[in-house]
Parts: sequence; structure tokens; C-alpha cells
Amino acid sequence: MSNTQQVVLITGAGSGIGRTTSLKFASNGAKVVLVDYNEQTGNETLKLVQEQGGEGIFVQANVGNSEDVQRYVNTAVETYGRIDVLFNNAGVLQNFSLLADIKESEFDRMFNVNVKGIFLGMKYVIQVMEKQGAGVIINTASTAGVRAEHSMAAYSASKHAVVSLTKSAALEYVKKGIRINAICPGGVDTALTQAVPVMLQESGYIPDELPNMRLGRYAQPEELAEMVVFLASEKSSYMTGSIVVVDGGLTL
Repeated sequence: MSNTQQVVLITGAGSGIGRTTSLKFASNGAKVVLVDYNEQTGNETLKLVQEQGGEGIFVQANVGNSEDVQRYVNTAVETYGRIDVLFNNAGVLQNFSLLADIKESEFDRMFNVNVKGIFLGMKYVIQVMEKQGAGVIINTASTAGVRAEHSMAAYSASKHAVVSLTKSAALEYVKKGIRINAICPGGVDTALTQAVPVMLQESGYIPDELPNMRLGRYAQPEELAEMVVFLASEKSSYMTGSIVVVDGGLTL
């Protein structure tokens, strides 16, 4: 199925990669179901979609809450009759610190959003896709999901879990018409990464090692959006369980 015919559900749609990808899908003719915890930024994305002539709806939800996830899935099906693509993208970044200094509440926050949110999204969308006999899921992991990152142990652990969930689900549903892949961005020029210098300044803590952007710049959100659209299309029809690193050579 081409993007022009797809119903695409996108979590974390209120900003960054999620917003840019939402606009990309909509510009290709897809109907988009936008999900974000922040109602204001989510509605802003919807307005941008509509201003460019796209079609979509916004659902406010906490991706780590089972009732909220079932509600956004049910709303998508009630509105458009199906879900062809899930871009399981919502995530949060850890406050930089050594492992022994990580607060338990911070560890729980990482896993509630970054892992449970991915798990619940797949759990309930897969049930819809099984009935359809087809579907595509793209999870947002990170380069921190394929290697360790200094002073980000909880975040790295959560993203390693996303990689494992992606591979396990891909294996389980490969014969049911559902393809499941993950993207692993390195540094991306979004509000999240732009806030890092302020986070470091406020904490007064600087990690011993910082990521080396070998291309000399952060990725633009559009560069990640292009990869997501590709993975959602028939052009990637032989890909499932793939962990696609888009990092400008960061992990070399």
C-alpha cells in the first residue's frame, strides 16, 4: 500500500521527529492520527497538517497508560476503519548522571514512557493489524539502544529494551503480515537535543564522554522522517526485525 492510501498513527507527534514525520505522511496523502501527551503541541501539529491540506485527528494520551493507549487505538479505528502504520515514537531523555546517582523515579520515568509506551502501542495496534492481515510498525529506539552512552544508563537500558521488543515482535508476527522495524537516531536537531546544554548547565554535571557527531552536525528531523516513510512503504517490503541506524557515523 502506498503512503497515499495509508492510515498512520504517530505517537510523540507534537514535536521533533514525530511532528516532522506527521507532516511528511500527510503531505503524501496519508490520514494521520496524532498522539501526544502535550495537548497544545499536538493540536499545533494537527493545525500544520490541515494548513497543508492534509487530513488527520489529534488524541491526547499518556503512552504509558493502558487505558489511554486503548483509547487512541480505538479512536483511530472508529475514525478511519483501520491502522496501516504505527510510528511508535514517543520518548523522553534522561537527566545526565552516573548510574549510582540516578533517582529511582527517573529510572521509572524512562521505562514507563520509553519501554512501556512502546510495548502498549504494539500490543493494542497488533490486535487491529492481525484482524486486517497486514500492517507496519516502526519503533523509535536510539543509538543508545545499540551501544552504551556515558551518563545515560537508564536511557540506554530503555532503548536497548526497545530494540529487543522490536526483534521479538517481528519474529512473532512475521507470518501474519505485520512488519516491525526500529530506527536508531543519533543526535537530531530537535527541541529535546537543543535542551541538553541547559540540562547540563543546570545540573552542573558534564559527562566524561560526549557523542562524536562524525558528520559534524546533528541530523535534521526531515532526514529521519524520510526513513520512517520508507519503512512504512512497500519499498521496504523485505525488511522486518531490522534495527536501522541513522546516526551520521556516531556508532562507528
